[in-house]
Amino acid sequence: MEIFTLLDTLEDLLEEGKNIPFSSKGIVDKEQLIDIIKEIRIKLPDELKQAKWVKEERQRIIVEAQKEADNIVKEAENRIISMIDEHEITRKAYDQKTEIIETANEMSREISKGTKEYADSLLANTENVMQDTLNKLATNMSEAMNLMQISLEDTIKTIQNSRKELE
Repeated sequence: MEIFTLLDTLEDLLEEGKNIPFSSKGIVDKEQLIDIIKEIRIKLPDELKQAKWVKEERQRIIVEAQKEADNIVKEAENRIISMIDEHEITRKAYDQKTEIIETANEMSREISKGTKEYADSLLANTENVMQDTLNKLATNMSEAMNLMQISLEDTIKTIQNSRKELE
């Protein structure tokens, strides 16, 4: 995923920034940071499109499972109708019809349940990836802002001290 690559690049940029002498603060290229953040924003909609696709795929699978269940029921009914020729066969057919319909309905429920669980799993995974990306982005931006603020405050103090020395 390109977003993770961009986040790694952002993290590398922060780690590779020059250190301010006599402090744990660093200097980074603001333009590079902004470019990477813009690139991340551009890539995020792809993740959202993927989540939409997963949702649509889930619906398609549910519809397909329902059609398959309907076909199983129709097949069972056709099989029963063809067995009505004799009295004993007819009695057995009614018994089997009930059993087949129950089995088909159970299979339909299981297929539907499995489909929903699979789609939910995909959506949960996508949600987790999105949340992790958002958290990393927020952390990196917060750290960068704190470093810039501290750097500016240190620079202001240095200027103030220099001005005092001039007096």
